[in-house]
Amino acid sequence: MSDTTDTTQPMKAQKKTRRKRFWITLLGFLIIIALGVFGGYNSGIKIRTDAEATQISGSLGVEFERGAIALAEGRYDHARQHFEYIVQHDATYPGAAEGMAEAILGMSFTATPVPTLTPTLTPTPDMRGVEAIFANAEQLINAGDWVNALAALDQLRKEDPNYRTAEVDGMYYFSLRQNGYDKITQVGDLEGGIYYLTLAERFGPLDNVAENMRGNARLYITAATFWEINWEQAVNYFGQLASFAPNIWDGASNQTAGQRHYYALMRYGDQLYNQNNDACNAYNQYVAAQAYGALDEVAAKNANQSYQICYPPTSTPEPTAIIVVETPTETPVTP
Repeated sequence: MSDTTDTTQPMKAQKKTRRKRFWITLLGFLIIIALGVFGGYNSGIKIRTDAEATQISGSLGVEFERGAIALAEGRYDHARQHFEYIVQHDATYPGAAEGMAEAILGMSFTATPVPTLTPTLTPTPDMRGVEAIFANAEQLINAGDWVNALAALDQLRKEDPNYRTAEVDGMYYFSLRQNGYDKITQVGDLEGGIYYLTLAERFGPLDNVAENMRGNARLYITAATFWEINWEQAVNYFGQLASFAPNIWDGASNQTAGQRHYYALMRYGDQLYNQNNDACNAYNQYVAAQAYGALDEVAAKNANQSYQICYPPTSTPEPTAIIVVETPTETPVTP
């Protein structure tokens, strides 16, 4: 009786061991299959995303080439569309932002005709002679009436193209330069200012002040192309302007570069906080914006929450007890 029991127990143990090994082997096999499927899935996704990135990169090159051709041919609206497509997909693409700004600038020039004489300026050819026209142009320049001065110079050149050529060229240069400068600084007409400064350059090289002003106006226009499209780039470009020309402004928006930088910082902070989950970087944008003034309601709320996330409160350690050990003093022994 006892011999039978001893024989069957090892057999049962062997069967359990085999079953256990079977299930372990099966489980391992299933895990290997699952890992293979998961790896293949991730590999497929990577291949697809890489292919999409390659396709987009290739298309950006084609768009840039088409935009450059359209810009060279004066088809500014088509050029703008090509460059805008590039900026939306890759704001750092070399030359795209500058191309878009140049296209927008070209559109403004073609859309705005060159100022012509009005009946109040020179309704009929001046019959007083070129000397009188020349003297009138000098008076208008001295009065800072650049538009009428240029009209008088145009009339003078029409009457006698060879009259005091060098002096008339100098008067053209000065009037065009001053008109362009005033348009940028006093009217906020950045495109018009660039136009007149460029015309002045035909008569001689621009001075450093005028050249810097034209460069600032171009940078403002470039920065404005990113407005509400790419807040990061708007912060970048308006930040550059705010560091050395914060008061340059655009008459259309009636905002200075400093004001634009302030607003773009808040909106970029909102984007980092709400979309990118980057509380610390968002808080840095809000801190930079506060250099200009108080945050608006949305930015203030996000700034407070981003601060709580980035700088969570820490527990204050309990003060440790200070144990004072009294040193026994020896009592002097009296003789």
